[in-house]
Amino acid sequence: MKSLQALFGGTFDPVHYGHLIPVETLANLIALSRVIIMPNNVPPHRPQPEATSVQRKEMLALAISDKPLFTLDERELLRNTPSYTAETLKAWREEQGADAPLAFIIGQDSLLTLPTWHDYESILDNAHLIVCRRPGYSMEMASPKYQQWLERHMTYKPENLHSSPAGKIYLAETPWLNISASLIRERLMKGESCEDLVPESVLEYINQHGLYR
Repeated sequence: MKSLQALFGGTFDPVHYGHLIPVETLANLIALSRVIIMPNNVPPHRPQPEATSVQRKEMLALAISDKPLFTLDERELLRNTPSYTAETLKAWREEQGADAPLAFIIGQDSLLTLPTWHDYESILDNAHLIVCRRPGYSMEMASPKYQQWLERHMTYKPENLHSSPAGKIYLAETPWLNISASLIRERLMKGESCEDLVPESVLEYINQHGLYR
């Protein structure tokens, strides 16, 4: 059995400590060997990012340059169509083989809306779901049908993520940082400091390129 690796997607507009610190903690908690950060070009569930694909990719590269846990995958940036998680995970599974343990990292808020995602039922065919806690969010799904789906796949043992290729949902006790990309963009627009929210190299890039002004 290969070691567990996880995919972490998003717009990263810009990447910040609220993205990086919980995932680094998660890796230590569940012995995660590799996290692949995958920025998307056309997000299906939110407005188009303010920074370009190239700018968001370059900010991510700077943010993870000293973090061997992370690698950067550009495949979704190269698409001009919406980036559907189900399709990305299917392609990733085909590349990695049938037996590799693969996981997809999401927030608790995303778990609650997962049944609205494109072809959501196929997601667990190709990967586990690792859910990072979000304060104030329920663990109750919108309907009994989806609640049963959640309970059927839930595991409380991280070792189950390592011993099978896909199909489990694990709720991780990761720290939650009250940081959002929209808060950072708002502060930058007002000329306020973001040193405590964003890696220094990313902030230098933002200032250099006059982003979010």
